[in-house]
Amino acid sequence: MKVVAIVGSIRKESYNLKLAKFIQERYKDRLDIEILPIRDLPFYDQDMDIEMDPPEAVKEFKSKVAAADAVLWVTPEYNYSIPGVLKNAIDWLSRVEKVMIGKPSWIMGTTMGTLGTVRAQQHLREILFCPGVGSPLIPGNEVYIGVIHEKMDERGSITHEPTIKFLDIVVDNFINWINDRRYITAK
Repeated sequence: MKVVAIVGSIRKESYNLKLAKFIQERYKDRLDIEILPIRDLPFYDQDMDIEMDPPEAVKEFKSKVAAADAVLWVTPEYNYSIPGVLKNAIDWLSRVEKVMIGKPSWIMGTTMGTLGTVRAQQHLREILFCPGVGSPLIPGNEVYIGVIHEKMDERGSITHEPTIKFLDIVVDNFINWINDRRYITAK
């Protein structure tokens, strides 16, 4: 199963990027995950999208999302919401050529605080359900990892066994949900 991961932080040492890389490595036998960079996406400009030729970074980003079976969103929480760079990436995916409609999504996030990006994920869910995006999500499969600095080592590996076991369950649920959707669609 081909999954693209979009991390809402462009910070080099982002815990959310480390989480995405951990997921990519731990489940590589079950999921083909590619982490897409969003740093080089320009601010969304509909004139550029319609009248001009969008930059190559935008074309490649949209093409990879369109070709994927699902999208994994890994978001930090900035001021009770998602970061602007993540919203900008979604804007590129949801305008003119709407590559997200019907594409399954999966959300997770981590923070050094205790709430584990709950508010940001709530906002992201609302955005993913809007008409220009229309991305289904598996209910009850949220991943909010709080106090990450106590659960991850310096290499970016999660060392907290209960969190690892929870992630194993979440991944199983997600894969089963995608396979069930494929079965229903094929009928």
